[in-house]
Amino acid sequence: MDAVSTYLDAIDAGNKQSVIDIFTADAVVTDDGTTYRGHEEILGWLGGAASEWTTTSTRLGIDRQARTVVALLRVEGNFPGGRVDLRSEFALADDGRITALTIRAVDASDPFDAHR
Repeated sequence: MDAVSTYLDAIDAGNKQSVIDIFTADAVVTDDGTTYRGHEEILGWLGGAASEWTTTSTRLGIDRQARTVVALLRVEGNFPGGRVDLRSEFALADDGRITALTIRAVDASDPFDAHR
């Protein structure tokens, strides 16, 4: 299984250790405008902002281009608004682990968002 699929499955299962294991030691995650660097900060994100709400996600699409993968996810849960489509862009190292992840709400003008 590739790192992105492993990440998505582990996030859905709440398995923080499996998530952190697929990031490089110097990986960077940017979520909701905040950047987390390295395993320690990413673990903090996983235990805080990334798990603040109870959610379920549906994979709407995945686009793979060499070492960049973009996943479009619909997230539903007990957060304000109750539903959001997210664009998660992954950069992968030569060994397949994640070096960077940027998560943002999908913009209606995003050409990747063919499912809205």
